[in-house]
Amino acid sequence: MLIERYINNPILTREDVPYPVATVHNAAVIKYDGKYIMIFRSHKLNGRSILGKATSSDGFNFKVNKKPFMLPAVKGIFSEYEAYGIEDPRIVYVDGEFLITYSAYSKHGVRIGLAKTKDFQSIERVSLITEADYRNVVIFPEKIGGLYARLDRPHSEISPWSIWISYSPDLKYWGESKLIMKPMQYHWDEMKIGPGAPPIKTTHGWLHIYHGVFPTMDGSVYRLGAAIHDLEDPSVILAVGDDWILQPEEDYEITGYVHNVVFCCGAVPEDDGSMKIYWGGADNVMCVGTVKIQKLVDHCFDNSRNPLG
Repeated sequence: MLIERYINNPILTREDVPYPVATVHNAAVIKYDGKYIMIFRSHKLNGRSILGKATSSDGFNFKVNKKPFMLPAVKGIFSEYEAYGIEDPRIVYVDGEFLITYSAYSKHGVRIGLAKTKDFQSIERVSLITEADYRNVVIFPEKIGGLYARLDRPHSEISPWSIWISYSPDLKYWGESKLIMKPMQYHWDEMKIGPGAPPIKTTHGWLHIYHGVFPTMDGSVYRLGAAIHDLEDPSVILAVGDDWILQPEEDYEITGYVHNVVFCCGAVPEDDGSMKIYWGGADNVMCVGTVKIQKLVDHCFDNSRNPLG
């Protein structure tokens, strides 16, 4: 077992939230000012999603703020494209500010919104950085060749649910897009894949935790995998672990709002060479586990496969 589940999982449930919600899941987590900041998704009781905030001193025991962190916009262009809710945030720290990507749902489909904050008290929306249908956009935590870089997951009939990379000089205008990783037929991620946590820099390359989906007679199963991107050219994938690193096994991952799901939006590297990985269980609760970063790197290189199938 690569990832050791925290013994007191789940670490956050709807009962921990001081306002009415049906779920707590798919949270971004990052360290700020000596604390862990979690921005999590919740379904309201009408079924639409909002983002909440929780803090922790140890990365395991979180306390939720009394009010939601981010609600769908009510004016301007963002209000049109966030009308059905905002979901699945990711956070990185770049150039003195925290960048938050999130899925914005509306009658037009799902786009990716970008917001920023310096202190997790106030938040500023920057731009809608994709068209529909995009999900799971993660930004690299530093510029590469003077440009911001991101992994994303557009959907098309020709190359369904694959991972692409794009670049931007200003976080608003993105281009130089390239397909870099595809699902592999009759593997655990054959149906679709998508970026998970923002990549983590190691001496061997950018370590990226992604999710993969396999269709079964009883519905789809969401698992986690790992890949290594080249440090200087992250469009080059050096290794993809052939096996999954985490799958639904506990009751809180098998049964919930959506059955058989582990879904990661955040991972935090620690000074001792370990990493905390956070995942939503069955689209219903938040969980955490720990792993040595080197173990995940070895997992990718020791039994690698072709990233393009």
